[in-house]
Amino acid sequence: MNSLKEAGLKITQPRLLILNLLENSKQRHLSTNDIYILLSENKTPLTLGTIYRVLDQLEKAGLVLCHHFSADHAVYELHDSDHHDHMIDITTGKVMEFHDEIIEQRQREIAAEHGLELCDHRLVMYGEFKG
Repeated sequence: MNSLKEAGLKITQPRLLILNLLENSKQRHLSTNDIYILLSENKTPLTLGTIYRVLDQLEKAGLVLCHHFSADHAVYELHDSDHHDHMIDITTGKVMEFHDEIIEQRQREIAAEHGLELCDHRLVMYGEFKG
């Protein structure tokens, strides 16, 4: 609730429902359709239009990140302070998060070598998980 106030957003039931769902879901990356289904299952349905609108507001406020891991599919996750990157299985769509300090350091070095003052970055690797 404090995060909404700190982001300058009014506390509303739809915002609280979606933030709570993103915080407590076993799945960290949810599409608008996933959110719609989960809220409906919990007897707290919102329209898809409301879900899109709220997610857009939460993203603009910096509380939620939107990822376009494929051309026609966006997923959302809470924007927490722990930076991580993603691996995507191109067959199943499975998303795996990872953090590797060697990769992070190398990216900072490359940015500095090119005179880029790095403020943010995202690394997404695509392939097929084996085994």
